Amino acid sequence: MKFKTCLAQINPILGDFDRNLASHLEVIANARVHGARLCVLPELSLTGYFLKDLVPEIAIRLEDSRLRPLLEASREIDIVVGLVEESTDHRFFNTAIYLHGGACIHAHRKIFLPTYGLFEEQRYFAAGDRIRAFETSFGRAALLTCEDMWHAVPPLVAAQDGALILIVPSAGPLRGSETQPDRDAEPESGATWEVLNRFHAKANGVYVLYANRVGFEDGINFGGGSHVVLPSGRVAAKAPILDELLFEVEIDLGEVRRERRDSPLYRDEDLDLALRELDWVRRRRFGRSEGERS
Repeated sequence: MKFKTCLAQINPILGDFDRNLASHLEVIANARVHGARLCVLPELSLTGYFLKDLVPEIAIRLEDSRLRPLLEASREIDIVVGLVEESTDHRFFNTAIYLHGGACIHAHRKIFLPTYGLFEEQRYFAAGDRIRAFETSFGRAALLTCEDMWHAVPPLVAAQDGALILIVPSAGPLRGSETQPDRDAEPESGATWEVLNRFHAKANGVYVLYANRVGFEDGINFGGGSHVVLPSGRVAAKAPILDELLFEVEIDLGEVRRERRDSPLYRDEDLDLALRELDWVRRRRFGRSEGERS
């Protein structure tokens, strides 16, 4: 199957849900004009990233009526957006949602919350605890948010759960060229993201759709550089850094079959071995290795 997707490299307004919603609807309408069947917006696209104490104020339930315009738009095009979700027990999650046919068909609560350097997510968010692939009109997919892709387990689990496409909304700061970003030079952060996404694509035989935001918040510059990686690990297309734009790419899921036919990496993954050895490591690290092998 072939279809066109648009990655929206946008600059959300911090803490302004209504204005962000309006800009989302414009971007989504533009993606439809270009023939896209899927529009992916960045991490926390409806709220901005450095929310801090604004988190409880801007949090919504997934059944909130303010999402209705996006649900209506999803009758014509599938949509991925990011928001702050409040659970029924009043925890707050950095959540990405997938909208299709007027409904939210999947929600992913970010699992790995960076709290180091300029990041403080664990101070304000609860961590998700589930990785699931889900069915779309194009085939099985999974949502993983930003830092989730910096760890080995989430992409592996998603792929082994049948995902053909990993959709990665991100709010990745520009690092390695903060003082005066050079549009013609690859920043360190962008190069690292490319290495990570290429590895996970190749190791699991999946597409990776990486949608990163741009703009400034709290003195931090978000880099853009959104890109699509083929299941072979090759970057198929890449957006420039810093610019706000809608980035169109054609996806051919036949590439997944070709890669998995030609490379045994996905086929030969041994989940029983991984589970057994990880359980041994867990027991050893936490002092419960009595009776285990040395």
